[in-house]
Amino acid sequence: MFSVRILRKRWFLGVIFFLSLLYFMSSTFSQNPISFVKEENTNISPSRPPFQWKVEFEPKNHTHTSKCRNSLQGRNVVVDEKGYVCPRIDLLANGCCNAERENALLYTCETCNHQGCCSVYENCVSCCLRPDKQIVLQGVLGKAGKAFGILFSSVYDHYELCLTKCRTSSLSVQHENTYRDPDMKHCYGDDQPSMQGPN
Repeated sequence: MFSVRILRKRWFLGVIFFLSLLYFMSSTFSQNPISFVKEENTNISPSRPPFQWKVEFEPKNHTHTSKCRNSLQGRNVVVDEKGYVCPRIDLLANGCCNAERENALLYTCETCNHQGCCSVYENCVSCCLRPDKQIVLQGVLGKAGKAFGILFSSVYDHYELCLTKCRTSSLSVQHENTYRDPDMKHCYGDDQPSMQGPN
């Protein structure tokens, strides 16, 4: 019979520890064998589908699209993947803005300046989705350093790129805690917002 006293013996605890250590090491090394030889070319990237730029569509058929992605987070307005900005109440069940409503704006740059910075996130995304902004975004992707490259590696299409680029970034801040321009902090371009004094 197995008694409780044997569990308190040091030699028994040592055996349990040693067996646990062996189990840990064998399971760890069998999953990820360690290579002591340095490989020259370790620049292997997982295969991913090619980047998809926004295609032209017929605005009349917009509301009949099976499903749309939208920005979700806007309290009052949202932007869908077709470039429409609309009040949240005009969002259809399929996630698209109701393009037939007069307050649904396509590719609006209403709150944006010439540098590509906007005061409203949804307007930034909508303006970024304009077909003529593709050249600017190709430049952004081309100049992306390692840090931004990791961020942009999870982006697969034009809409996701605009969502990511328009979020506030390190280019929009100074000293890590102050916006360069507190009004125009959502930027899709490659330029930093110009410095504004405190209001």
